[in-house]
Amino acid sequence: MDNTVWIQTPQQPDTRIIAEELGIPVHIAQILVNRNITDSQDAHTFLYGTLTDMYDPFLMKGMRPAVDRINIAIARKEKILIFGDYDVDGILSVVILSRALQTLGAEVDYFIPDRLRDGYGLKNEYIPIVLEKKAKLVISVDCGIKAVAFVARAKETGLDVIITDHHQPGPDLPEAVAVLNPALIDSGYPDKYLAGIGVVYKLIQALFDKPGKEAYLRHYLKMVSIGTIADIANLKNENRLFVKFGLDALQNVSNLGLKCLLEVCGLSGKSITVGDVGFRIGPRINAPGRLGRADLCVKLFFSKSLPESRELALQLNALNAERQDVEKSIFEEAVNRVESKALHERYRILILGCENWHRGVIGIVASKLKEFFHRPVLLFVYKNNKAYGSGRSVKDFSLIECLKEHERYFHNFGGHPMAVGCEMAFDQVAQFRNDVNNFCRVNLPKDLLARKLYIDVKLHFDEIDQIFLDHLSHLEPHGVGNARPIFLSESVELTANPKKLQGKHCKMLVRQNGRIFEALGWGKASWADSFKKGDRLNIVYSLQFSQYQGEEKMNFSLEDVKPYGR
Repeated sequence: MDNTVWIQTPQQPDTRIIAEELGIPVHIAQILVNRNITDSQDAHTFLYGTLTDMYDPFLMKGMRPAVDRINIAIARKEKILIFGDYDVDGILSVVILSRALQTLGAEVDYFIPDRLRDGYGLKNEYIPIVLEKKAKLVISVDCGIKAVAFVARAKETGLDVIITDHHQPGPDLPEAVAVLNPALIDSGYPDKYLAGIGVVYKLIQALFDKPGKEAYLRHYLKMVSIGTIADIANLKNENRLFVKFGLDALQNVSNLGLKCLLEVCGLSGKSITVGDVGFRIGPRINAPGRLGRADLCVKLFFSKSLPESRELALQLNALNAERQDVEKSIFEEAVNRVESKALHERYRILILGCENWHRGVIGIVASKLKEFFHRPVLLFVYKNNKAYGSGRSVKDFSLIECLKEHERYFHNFGGHPMAVGCEMAFDQVAQFRNDVNNFCRVNLPKDLLARKLYIDVKLHFDEIDQIFLDHLSHLEPHGVGNARPIFLSESVELTANPKKLQGKHCKMLVRQNGRIFEALGWGKASWADSFKKGDRLNIVYSLQFSQYQGEEKMNFSLEDVKPYGR
């Protein structure tokens, strides 16, 4: 047990109104209100929405000129170059836009920079590559919102550029033929939180806005769902629809590369979940880009040969294993450095660096360190007198705003409140670390560093019936912005001594008013030594479902436990 603070959200007046108007249990309505869904119509769309609830793509500023310019390129048989990013969102955006444009008769090529050699985004030095490929139109995906210089140089050489992105802009926008970005204040688009691949899907939707073409759109949702989940996008509004229907579509895959990827993930013929994408599929697509081989992923999804697809999927699997080993080594080294010097007790933000760390994985390690020490983390790799950084933050502390306060140090930087990337001179790191630590002493209150567990509903075992579970299932899929509901049950009795599982986990049998449920504490083996049969506990948990011998089984996934009365 730790000192996690339990926070229970009080029931709001909107809760009973939504419950009555939609005919749903009040606990389900409370969960919706906790996610800021306070209108009955919004709640109905959230629970029961269909693809017809998607917004008109032409609401997005720049969509009409983008579609018109692409149609001109197709009519003139001009080559279109898609410029992508090397993460899952960027790679899959390249794949689906290439496929869509080819379906419409376009001549298409693509370019994805090398993460380790080239870095992120559209840069002036890529102009010769575009000219060499004889392209007349460049379309960026998942990047480009800050590519002011590239677009200006492209115009001088007779190239047109369309930007599709979802990141925050700089002080000036590129003077492109069109800039598609729902995050822009004046975008006109109702949903500001699309991933890069979501923006690309809206472009495809607009391009296919003609008789006989609409049927193609569902096909792309498979990869849109993967890219949206992997980019940790907010699963509300359109993202929710992308993921909900995209995951369903993954039950019937025709793309050879995707089919072989599901095989190596052990997911063939299975119902795919958000967790499967986040922890199995996404990392295997991401790994080659992190290790400088993003081209392998695009080749996999473009492959028309089953043997080649299987071989490429196995390569992705091997690169993911290599990435895991590298990541584990860096994580363990970083934890040792922090704990040996008690840095987590002295500083509110952890800033570490090393010349031997791998640039491609420090973002993942920063995320794990953030969870482990529950404070913002910024990791650097030192190379050629430069420091390349990647950071992750905790709830309610904007890391990108912190970097903006210290932008004098950076050659470039970007990101959003929870995740950032940056580059600076190596000899500036020490002063930067000192300044940021001073900034955080003032602007990062200690209470933000406390582990908090937000409880949706206090639940009695008698209330866990089939009607409740049926309505609960409509809240799926879960993810950022729609977390799996967390419940509190008080004064439950242990009917047997807890058991350790595999030396790492804890299994409990808990009873309340005669009803008994199995409760599992993942990674909480120590709980088995802390409690005994007959103890009364308050438990916080989510409901976990699994298939066993063709039947669905439900148990509790424990988040925390405390002795009753404390």
